[in-house]
Amino acid sequence: MELLEQWEEAAIVPISALEHYAYCPRQCALIHIEQVFEENEYTLRGAALHERVDEAEQLTEEGIVLEYALPLWSVRLGLIGRADVVGFLSDGVPYPIEYKVGKRRAKYHDDVQLCAQAMCLEEMLERPVPKGAIYYHASRRRREVVFDEALRALTERIIDETRAMILSGHTPPPVNDARCPDCSLLRICMPDVIARLQNRSEESP
Repeated sequence: MELLEQWEEAAIVPISALEHYAYCPRQCALIHIEQVFEENEYTLRGAALHERVDEAEQLTEEGIVLEYALPLWSVRLGLIGRADVVGFLSDGVPYPIEYKVGKRRAKYHDDVQLCAQAMCLEEMLERPVPKGAIYYHASRRRREVVFDEALRALTERIIDETRAMILSGHTPPPVNDARCPDCSLLRICMPDVIARLQNRSEESP
């Protein structure tokens, strides 16, 4: 495969890692460097949702061909992964759709993941992919994402930073902020405990 010829295997970034990194670099490192993972209600609901999405390989709805669990890669960016769903519009333009369990709201880490899928599709199919959508299962609503230059630049920066962190083998320290309570790795990361230990160390003479 050309991807493996151009990139060392360790430098190939999973598309899923981009969402993890954009949300929290430590979470990404725990999963993709230390190979640890722990389920919570959000990850279990997400897994169940993706199982249902992956059941069908191809469907046609209202003249739009839907490809499920479509493998994706980019030789230029050194990415590999898969799309939940890619709709092919009547003119053949791909339209990636990512499924999430939460309620509809803008989350830039979701947008980065979807944009990376779009850039893979552009390279694979040699066609522009101007926009896609994120479907939020909890609210049964879809949010369209336009892949403008700013989002593409952000996505490429996140790809570079994610690759550099994974290759470094270094896990960043915990942040202990509002992102932590909903994280499935909370018990493993222990941000509050580590923060208290750091504070005690700084207070010691």
